[in-house]
Amino acid sequence: MQARSALFDLYGDHLRPRGGRAQVAALVKLLAPLGIAPPAVRTAVSRMVRQGWLEPLRMVTGPGYAITPKAARRLDEAATRIYRTGKTGWDGRFDLLVLAAPTARRERQRLAANLSFLGYGTLDECTWVATRPGEGVDLLLDEAGVRYERFTAAHAAGTPGAMGIVRRAWDLAEIGRAYEQFVTEQRALLAGVTVRSPDEEAYAARFRLVHAWRTFLFRDPQLPLALLPERWPGTAAGSFFDRHAARLRPAADRYVEACLDAGNRITGQKGHLTP
Repeated sequence: MQARSALFDLYGDHLRPRGGRAQVAALVKLLAPLGIAPPAVRTAVSRMVRQGWLEPLRMVTGPGYAITPKAARRLDEAATRIYRTGKTGWDGRFDLLVLAAPTARRERQRLAANLSFLGYGTLDECTWVATRPGEGVDLLLDEAGVRYERFTAAHAAGTPGAMGIVRRAWDLAEIGRAYEQFVTEQRALLAGVTVRSPDEEAYAARFRLVHAWRTFLFRDPQLPLALLPERWPGTAAGSFFDRHAARLRPAADRYVEACLDAGNRITGQKGHLTP
């Protein structure tokens, strides 16, 4: 797990509901159970400041960092998709982007990752499609300096034709296999986390669960049900994630609060999970 990616997860899943800020010492404590060393945390924080995701601030307990408005928008969008609280219907129309792609390879890769995060799939090098307009896509393309045309399109063949477009834009078989693998791996990792586990262990297990689930934000566009195959593996995987994320939440919250409390020693703390 990379420190920068873990910090995004930490701020999005735990710190955003608590004001989106934390002292440096707390960040180090909160990432230590994941095997991330203090120098890596500080390096990642500095990088996120340069990229406009975090901003330094002086807290009563010492120096800290808060999310920027740009980061708040991205984290809120991610939370909506991680916990699937947004709209999932479909009006039969696609959002279509035709881009003048950047010439530099690194810029193309960054743009592709950002468009994938917003739910777009690629039909060819310059044409991207989504089943719903990506929030902030115009701002993203403008900030990247990319010239583009944007259209709303409906397939003349209706849903069957639309399903053909979907299968061109996304490899649903590969995504389905990834969901099945996610459940298999996480079930083995979570089996040992019981009601007698320390809060720190439950927090780390939940953090890794959410971190693994978050990767689907860049892989699965969360297509409407009408365009998905029957017995879609993502449905069972979503139920699995919800169940264990909720089960581990109370213990994880206790551990986070302990780390945010500068005067509270957390070494060896025990707690109880809800069954």
